[in-house]
Formats: sequence, structure tokens, C-alpha cells
Amino acid sequence: MALRFTRVMLILIGVLGLSACAATTGCEEQTPWPEGKALVELGGRTFELEIAADDAVRTKGLAGRESIDADGGMIFVFPDSRIRKFVMRDCLTDIDIIFLDAAGNITDTHHMPAEAPRGEDEGVVGDYLNRKYHARLPQYSSRFNSKYAIELAGGTLEGLGLERGAHVDVDTDRLKSFLR
Repeated sequence: MALRFTRVMLILIGVLGLSACAATTGCEEQTPWPEGKALVELGGRTFELEIAADDAVRTKGLAGRESIDADGGMIFVFPDSRIRKFVMRDCLTDIDIIFLDAAGNITDTHHMPAEAPRGEDEGVVGDYLNRKYHARLPQYSSRFNSKYAIELAGGTLEGLGLERGAHVDVDTDRLKSFLR
């Protein structure tokens, strides 16, 4: 009888331990990400996104790129959550953007067409402080507080079926670890 009771108790402890483990992220193995990139699923597709988690990389973004891979892009990670505004500074190709709040909910999306290159009187590429240049660039707002932004190749959003308020499953704890 004591042996049977012990077996039942061990089984119960094992089941309870598995349940507790499944309820925490510490017990699950994380899918490995490529160096400096995050894997994010959007609309049933997996995207390999470059991580922009410091001021210099966030400021440059995808500027100067002539194209963006169909399954590529960039995820911007910010230290705080607030209304964000992006511009197409020195961007040579159309970009779609998805703003996410701290929980991963979509606050807004935009299609951002490439802008005409800088004029000779608008400074040089890499001069991010030129006011005349920035004054003509449209601003794309997150609409509500945002902690993350995802940029994809222009036209990608149309096929993903994502809408404002939808949840995107992002590993926020892992992304926060990249902040500098």
C-alpha cells in the first residue's frame, strides 16, 4: 500500500511540476535566433528581422538599402513606450511599418513610399539633423504608445491580413535584452 501511495504521489508531483514548468518561460527552450536578428511570425509567415536596439542603429534604420528581402526587415526596440513617428529618411525603397505596444498589440500600420532623394540644398546623406530635408518628409505615427516597430518590404502588409489591435507574438523579454 505504501509503495502504491508513493507512486501516486510521484506521478502527481511530476504532473504538477510539468504544469508549473509549462506556465513559465524559463522551462521552455527558446528557438535560436540568427546573430543580431529576431524571428517573428506575422500573418502566418516567419520574418527574420534585424534588431535595432540602440540609438545609432534605430536612427539609420533601413536607410540606403535598395531592397529588403521578402522575409526580412527590421524590428526597432525602444527603452520606453510612447507615441513614435517615423520618416523615410534616405530610404531608397518603399517600406511597410507595424507599430506595437509593450504587449505586442498593433497600434497602427502604414505603407511608406520612398521619398525623392535629398536636394543639393538639403544636406548630405547621413546628415540626419538637416531641418529643411526633414520638413518635407511625411511623418508616420504609431497613433498610440509604442515600444516596438517592425519595418518590412513595401507591399508586404497587404498579404498578411494584420489589423490595428491584433496581437503579434514577440519575445519581448528577449528583445529587451538587446537594448543598449
